[in-house]
Amino acid sequence: MRSAHTVEHVRAAEARLMARLPEGALMQRAAAGLAYAVLDLLGSAYGRRALLLVGSGDNGGDALYAGALLARRGVQVQAWLLSERAHPGGVAALRAAGGHTITGGPDRPDVVVDGIVGIGGRGGLRADAVAALATVPGVPIVAVDTPSGVGVDTGELDGPHVTATVTVTFGTHKVAHLVDPAAAACGVVHLVDIGLDLPDAPVESLQPEDVAALLPRPHGEVQKYQRGVVGVRAGSAQYPGAALLSVAGASSGLCGMVRYVGDAAVADQVRQAHPEVVGPGQVQAWVVGSGGGEHAGDELRAALADGVPTVIDADALGHVDGAVPAPAVLTPHAGELARMLGAERSEIEARPLAHARHAAAAYDCVVLLKGRHTLVASPGGRVRATTTGTPWLASAGAGDVLGGLVGALLAAGLTPYDAASVGSWLHGTAATLAARRGPLVAGDVARALPAAVRSLPGW
Repeated sequence: MRSAHTVEHVRAAEARLMARLPEGALMQRAAAGLAYAVLDLLGSAYGRRALLLVGSGDNGGDALYAGALLARRGVQVQAWLLSERAHPGGVAALRAAGGHTITGGPDRPDVVVDGIVGIGGRGGLRADAVAALATVPGVPIVAVDTPSGVGVDTGELDGPHVTATVTVTFGTHKVAHLVDPAAAACGVVHLVDIGLDLPDAPVESLQPEDVAALLPRPHGEVQKYQRGVVGVRAGSAQYPGAALLSVAGASSGLCGMVRYVGDAAVADQVRQAHPEVVGPGQVQAWVVGSGGGEHAGDELRAALADGVPTVIDADALGHVDGAVPAPAVLTPHAGELARMLGAERSEIEARPLAHARHAAAAYDCVVLLKGRHTLVASPGGRVRATTTGTPWLASAGAGDVLGGLVGALLAAGLTPYDAASVGSWLHGTAATLAARRGPLVAGDVARALPAAVRSLPGW
């Protein structure tokens, strides 16, 4: 599990560790990891140029000590001191190693190290930092811990900020590394282990080993009903494709049976495309809403009357007006959640973590907020961020496949929180596999789901 902790958690863990270590040892660990990451990006050391942008915080100290290590390897290092309170030990170490401090007019570097603002900073960058960055356009940036100016605990952006090529973080990921829009500013995130002892994280990201452990796998004398039956109430005469794609996601083989309930003509199309799908009967989970049109409200009420876990998607979301009376997963994109909460889409996109948590509490169910990094929020505040996927996944009908997949996992026995996060991870991985040869459509994602499962460790 990739864990993302808050600044408070990190600071407390660092204080406990520093009490057991010689003075400065923790910063030296961080600086060594940072220096190696910069060298990896540069590809070589001798004669290369590095510019350190240094503020007054400890990450400025990390940058300076890393600069000293780089200078000893033959890198020409300049440190632009943006504060009179730059770390004095770091400044001395850099100068002793042959590096130079400046207050403007840098040589054109091969790499910039962002040590401007530490993880305790608030708000966007000051004007002097913005001006310094403007002198090195197009140069790759390695951010220390998080890109300066981003909301470390929120994943939000509030003014000018650094957009990094690589972010080197220490001890644990921070929320900004996993949650957009800040995560998009981090580039590739490299974690350096510095020995922190941390509590459970408020934001997590599943890794392949986690998905493999959570995914139901049939054993022994199991029969199809024991593996779970999912019902799909989706599509309409106007939108039959939504039914076909929802069923395609549900028919990925991860539960024992799929039932389709809907328009007779659509049901015929579903059976032609998926002959293994059967008609009405008892289910362990429902998927409702995609392409449901004017009948989506009736279908939602019928599904919720069964009291089984339910995926509520698309048209059915407009009929959710309070706490959901059954275990449920809501699957809105930013526009749909904006309508549900009476907000603007831009507000949801600017603060997705806050809004996903608010919606999960308001509707007393799991909310899967679709996006570049999809967020799965529980009513208690826990969140998982999905980092699998590809831009090609922004394709009509892909959400229908996701809803069916999550429904199958609910029927197979996963909790709504696990079903939503595992389903989102597999959906993104399937899209990545399907897009290896170029563009994709939603049906390609459904067909790639078995391959996504086979890619897991131990499968």
